[in-house]
Amino acid sequence: MIQAVGVTLRVGKKALFEDVNIKFTEGNCYGIIGANGAGKSTFLKILSGQIETSAGQVVITPGQRLSFLEQDQYKYDDKSVLDTVIGGNERLLQVMQEKDAIYAKEDFTEADGIRASELEAEFAEMNGWEAEADAETLLNGLGIETDLHQKIMGELEGPQKVKVLLARALFGSPDILLLDEPTNHLDLDAIAWLEEFLINFENTVIVVSHDRYFLNKVCTHIADIDYGKIQLYAGNYDFWYESSQLMIRQMKEANKKKEEQIKELKEFIARFAANASKSRQATSRKKALEKIELDEIRPSSRRYPYIAFKPDREIGNDILMVEDLTKTVNGVKVLDHVSFVVQHEDKIAFVGGTELAKTTLFQILMGEIEPDEGSFKWGVTTSQAYFPRDNSGIFDQDCTITEWLAQFTTVKDPSYVRGYLGRMLFPGEDSMKSVRVLSGGEKVRCLLSRMMISGANVLIFDEPTNHLDMESISALNDGMKAFPGIELFACRDHEVVQTTANRIMEFLPDGSLIDRRMTYDEYLESDAMARKRMVYVMSEDEENDN
Repeated sequence: MIQAVGVTLRVGKKALFEDVNIKFTEGNCYGIIGANGAGKSTFLKILSGQIETSAGQVVITPGQRLSFLEQDQYKYDDKSVLDTVIGGNERLLQVMQEKDAIYAKEDFTEADGIRASELEAEFAEMNGWEAEADAETLLNGLGIETDLHQKIMGELEGPQKVKVLLARALFGSPDILLLDEPTNHLDLDAIAWLEEFLINFENTVIVVSHDRYFLNKVCTHIADIDYGKIQLYAGNYDFWYESSQLMIRQMKEANKKKEEQIKELKEFIARFAANASKSRQATSRKKALEKIELDEIRPSSRRYPYIAFKPDREIGNDILMVEDLTKTVNGVKVLDHVSFVVQHEDKIAFVGGTELAKTTLFQILMGEIEPDEGSFKWGVTTSQAYFPRDNSGIFDQDCTITEWLAQFTTVKDPSYVRGYLGRMLFPGEDSMKSVRVLSGGEKVRCLLSRMMISGANVLIFDEPTNHLDMESISALNDGMKAFPGIELFACRDHEVVQTTANRIMEFLPDGSLIDRRMTYDEYLESDAMARKRMVYVMSEDEENDN
């Protein structure tokens, strides 16, 4: 059990949290939600002891071990992958290292023998003999292949390091597990594995996530942060949304009845206050009026952008034909004779494989790089808008947001451009910010503004939900579902993929492609998916035999 008792945190004069009291109990998974800047990550750091409170305290059941997902990808660059994961149970790693040091002594004394015996008992109690196997199981489940387990962390790529740090947090069945955005940089297969892990996890989990499907799948409770307070709801994300909306409706209805009652009392008092025969009744109603208090209904701190993609022209019969596209990047063949034809009303989600395969395909289709072999052809009636995974160079300009967006439209009226920015939560003076100082989420909203203002009838998205809060992801999801044109996209958000795509293309490790016209959930249950998994098992067995 872990609980916050009277927790207050002030940053300067502002109180980020004020007298928060909340208890998290064993066997439950709590999703922490709230608008950007509400303090979700900060609250996890308070619980983990990384940030001291201004008042109040965090209480943990004595003897329980707390583990949290670390964010510094470079912290363990000098350690092996396996040691990094096992180090998630710090005491177990200390015991292992002390044991090894004792057994390495040339002059092994009787005292050493007694100490080694004590350590062996503690080691066995912590399931130390299964430590390496358990660590390997976590790594394999998250997609870190066995040949990487003995490598030094510094040799891994960024997304691989994130997975190792997640395995480190999960290792050793901690009593309290704190996870801040654990699905970031995970592919859909790894997210599905993590969901099953947390569903079967028997201890306390507290997780911050912008992934609605993930929260619905794993959470037993939702803790909503708004205006420095935390309100706890039983149930998953969808249940929280319905409950919170119902609560607001009930409070408004109660206030309406109270306002009607107040009006009636005031009218009676005004009418009969000077009437001697009614004075006692008027006085009684004055006292009743003083006791009526309206419920305070504070507007939520959440802000929802308005995202709507409207094509300027209808698309013709010929959309896109891809024939035998092949591309090798840094010695690895990421695309191997990929062929497909895009048809009317197609909304295609590209899943599986490596991030590089999907990004490479999109870059080829947008003319940014050339294929090694093969060709593609866009229909003459098509116009494309592209959301790239890497936007680092796009905002390397000395201009305001308004000036930046004006480059992408023939309508030069500043109010026209500011209208799009206002919908994307850049009202008034915010639209005059320099593009060089934008946050990750602000850059994403600018890129979505660029896509909206383009009027394109083909949209290509490469991980558009990165850096967005839940409200913006929800708005983007609605915009993608409502778009009447063609969409090609890669996205880690299960809800976006499931509710938007009507066609699934999965890259296999060899660069080839599975193409099925169905929803994502249907695909996961399909024979094609089963056959693909069987191929993986057979290939792993062959490697083991060798």
